[in-house]
Amino acid sequence: MARPRDNRAGGTAPAARSHAAARHADSAAVGAARHLGVARRTPTWLKVGTGIIAVLLVGVIAFGAYWAIRLQGNLTKAPLSAGSTKTDTGVNDSSDRMQILILGSDTRDGKNSQYGSSDDSTGYGHSDVMMLMDISADNKRVNVVSFPRDLLVDIPQCTDPKTNKVYPAQTGVMINSAMSEAGIGCAVDTVNKLTGLEIDHFMMADFNAVKELSNAVGGVSVCVSDAVYDPDSKLRLPKGTSSVQGEQALAFVRTRHAFGDGGDLGRIKAQQGFLSSLTRKIKDDGTLTNPARMLGIADAITKNLTIDEGLASVPTLLTVANRLKNIDVGKVAFVATPTEPATSDINRLQLAEPKASQLFAAMRNDVDLTDPTAKPTATAAASATPSPSATSPAYDKALQPVAVANGSGAPARAQEIMQALTAKGFTHVSKLAADPVATTAVYYGAGYAAVAADVAAQLGVAADRVLPADGVAGVQVYLGSDFANGAPTATPTPQLPADIVNQTAGDTVCQKANPELITG
Repeated sequence: MARPRDNRAGGTAPAARSHAAARHADSAAVGAARHLGVARRTPTWLKVGTGIIAVLLVGVIAFGAYWAIRLQGNLTKAPLSAGSTKTDTGVNDSSDRMQILILGSDTRDGKNSQYGSSDDSTGYGHSDVMMLMDISADNKRVNVVSFPRDLLVDIPQCTDPKTNKVYPAQTGVMINSAMSEAGIGCAVDTVNKLTGLEIDHFMMADFNAVKELSNAVGGVSVCVSDAVYDPDSKLRLPKGTSSVQGEQALAFVRTRHAFGDGGDLGRIKAQQGFLSSLTRKIKDDGTLTNPARMLGIADAITKNLTIDEGLASVPTLLTVANRLKNIDVGKVAFVATPTEPATSDINRLQLAEPKASQLFAAMRNDVDLTDPTAKPTATAAASATPSPSATSPAYDKALQPVAVANGSGAPARAQEIMQALTAKGFTHVSKLAADPVATTAVYYGAGYAAVAADVAAQLGVAADRVLPADGVAGVQVYLGSDFANGAPTATPTPQLPADIVNQTAGDTVCQKANPELITG
């Protein structure tokens, strides 16, 4: 009898294969795919490697989920507005121009109780710091405009979102009180009214945020011209450069007396210098590309942060942070709103015109404050200048207050313009003292947009030079050297106050110590 043929490749005879196949088919533990080929044993190293990768992957996912939940849980939210209505449809946080109002609260609740009693900050508290951060659509520049806490402004009617209590509009009150009754949204509405912009988001931090953030980055370098000690804020620094963090960092940004003449403008410059140094450190240390550092900073900030509902998600905050990481520090411009001592109270400030309105007009036109000759985006230029409604009600020209400020350099020019306006029916005309300016503009207060447009048309002033100004009552014609005779001529670049930029984030600036607090 013939023997079964041998399988030289190590297989079995046909009969044996059939028998083996039958045994596998009868086993519930073996799937159909196992019948497609010879079983191979998985190497031990591959099993171990796969297990390690799986564990690491689960760990990474769990770590990310933990931080996402933790950071999200840190956030406190509040409404963006206290009654005003936005005219736009919302901002794309990743690609549109964006304005964020940054506030520092003086609330003494919880961890901030050591800085005073609750009586020191009524209601929602006052804004110890107020800065408007304006990020360009192309992510190539940022303007940061500071508003002095002592600035007198008009606050619109605001509604408390918690109680629905309506607070009437106020005139000539300090800007830092805007949020004390109706919340942060009222501060946003006030700045919108003041500047003619529409703020997209806000961020409000308390005292503790500065301490924890400065600790998270390992200290912030600051410079002072002389050794200084402020007994009120407890700031004590030697002459030259020092690294401040924790309590000393907070004292540096809070002190109201240590710098300049001991007023609010010196305080603003110190705060801007601190933020400039912080910006440089974060970029130079590679913090924005270091996940561990970023998480530490994010944790420190979000634990002490209140933001609007539109910004109140970790992915949205990361989107905004990502927009800022590659901006040249030389294109981060720090600006102080032009002010002067208030006529009603020399211890307070009011907008200095026309400089303030020129700044706000430049912002509405998306002008690069570090390079005003740069061409603004077409969209911003087209939408920046508000125009009076075509359906505005008729008014009596003889009752409209119109002032003429002569900055043209031609002494007789004011009288000529006043006579021209009187001949057109504007008989309630007065004359104001003025500093020399290059460009003529027509400024108007609330409710006088139509009157201003009419006055400008009578004088031949272009529509883009008709500007709202919070500190103007009625209409003010501010004559420039371009209107020393004839009609005003066009200027190639936007008119801006000289040296409007205090510094950029790329500048290292030593703060001038207040002579009264210099030590040793």
